[in-house]
Amino acid sequence: MPTTTRRAVFTGLGVLSPIGCDAASFWSSLRAGRSGIRTVQQFDASDLYCHMAGEIPDFDAKKIVPKEHRKRLNQMGRAVQLGFAGAALAWENAKGPLKGQIDPFRYGVEFACMMVATELEDLVRASKTSVNCAPGAISLEVWGRDGIQQIPPQWMLKYLPNMPACHASILVDAQGPNNSITSGDVAGLLALGEAFRAMQRNLADAFLVGGCESKINPLSFTRHNTFQPLSRQNDEPSKALRPFDAARAGTVLGEGAAVASLEELEFAKGRGATILGELVSFAAGFDRGKKGPVFAGVIRNALKQAGITPAQVDHVNAAASGSRELDAFEARAIHEVFGAEVPVFAPRGHFGNLGAASGTMELVASLLALQHGEQPGTLNHETPDPACPVRVHTGEPRRVMNPYVVKLSYTDMGQCAAVVVRRWDGE
Repeated sequence: MPTTTRRAVFTGLGVLSPIGCDAASFWSSLRAGRSGIRTVQQFDASDLYCHMAGEIPDFDAKKIVPKEHRKRLNQMGRAVQLGFAGAALAWENAKGPLKGQIDPFRYGVEFACMMVATELEDLVRASKTSVNCAPGAISLEVWGRDGIQQIPPQWMLKYLPNMPACHASILVDAQGPNNSITSGDVAGLLALGEAFRAMQRNLADAFLVGGCESKINPLSFTRHNTFQPLSRQNDEPSKALRPFDAARAGTVLGEGAAVASLEELEFAKGRGATILGELVSFAAGFDRGKKGPVFAGVIRNALKQAGITPAQVDHVNAAASGSRELDAFEARAIHEVFGAEVPVFAPRGHFGNLGAASGTMELVASLLALQHGEQPGTLNHETPDPACPVRVHTGEPRRVMNPYVVKLSYTDMGQCAAVVVRRWDGE
């Protein structure tokens, strides 16, 4: 175990995902092998080469956030609303609201989020003003004089990546450490690691830590279709994202939010909180060449800080997204540390690549696995690839055999992170 006397435990979860908008339904879908990847419904994407995504049907933040905070939803884009609603769920799930039980200056917020794509209705009037001046032309003079006046005054505040952390801190009156991490897919674990380190340094007693993102927006979705290697298996969306599989042919975008209440152990015990698991270590690094050795070193650092060996790990929770290159990169790092002995679980086949929300969402899947004593199977891994020498668990849930899980995240630039979590056994 770590040598620090301050330990961090999970006491609440807020989940909004394509396969369930609470922890119970999320877990039920994982266990049953259900996919939330389907043809996009929010807008007509049929002209794009990839027109499927992990979409949350009928999301309405007004049904989730406390009544006194609902007016502020008008100041939030969809991704920010997801993060705010996820924070409200985690706060409530942590068995009340910590107001009155914690010094606000000892309560922090760490959130992962990327720049949020503008909703078209916020720009359409301004755009029409500047394009109607002459056929096929755009007048910047008209735009500057008349068009910009049509943009809502608080337009920018709806889409800044620090807004989820800001709104969450107002919700729970958290006046302590507050930061927003914008490092893409790895941002969720980096946010968790930063909260963990701050808690170990005695700078806070509790945090809300989460990630949120929605890429299902006409502007964002079109851009990713242009620049990202997305799957084109539109005829069977539920099988399109194939982690580590020999036939993998690209990723699938998604949306969601996953937020956790993280508390110092003695503080959590003192207020009678229900403990869901323990965060025991965090490590990060940069594998510039994306070959695997540096990533493997990050994993070893996380294990060393946790004071455990690879044999004590029940499973590795991988970030595999169906990329030919990146799945192989992650698999090499896993194999270097664990060989092919430790089972690997790659949950993105259920809900897609959630970007900044991926790390925390996937971690929640393993926290629930430790709680329930069984690990779900990975979807759509049918044919092993020699370039990915790992033992991917598929099919029916397997019994959890060991108390530790290693969760991995990384970006396509080589930033990588690992955390170790432990099943809570009362001590």
